[in-house]
Amino acid sequence: MRQFVFLLLITFCITACSNYKNTRECDDFRTGTFVWEQDSGGNLLKTTFERTENIQIETFEGVTDTSRVEWINACEWRIIPINPKTNADSRAYLFKILNTSKDSYSFEFKQSGRDQIYYGTAKKLD
Repeated sequence: MRQFVFLLLITFCITACSNYKNTRECDDFRTGTFVWEQDSGGNLLKTTFERTENIQIETFEGVTDTSRVEWINACEWRIIPINPKTNADSRAYLFKILNTSKDSYSFEFKQSGRDQIYYGTAKKLD
């Protein structure tokens, strides 16, 4: 009986894992207008950005920044500030799409030269 239960459990795990599909339709999110909302200490922070093949214009708390976009592959890209105000602001950010849905994508990003990875979800507005 114990072997039967163990075999049933293993079969269930294999079946469940094989039915899971992580969707990544990255080309759908290469360009467009997006919004990313995040909670920070009970405050909802909102960033809107418009990305073309080569440029990203981002607005956060009334401040607009423009960055150059360098595509690594269909799901990964680098954002490089064009006119950084400080040396710390000049670091690139590396982005990677983890999965996609009809109108949004989940991503991870980190600042170049740093180990800390952050996560978010961006919704496509157009």
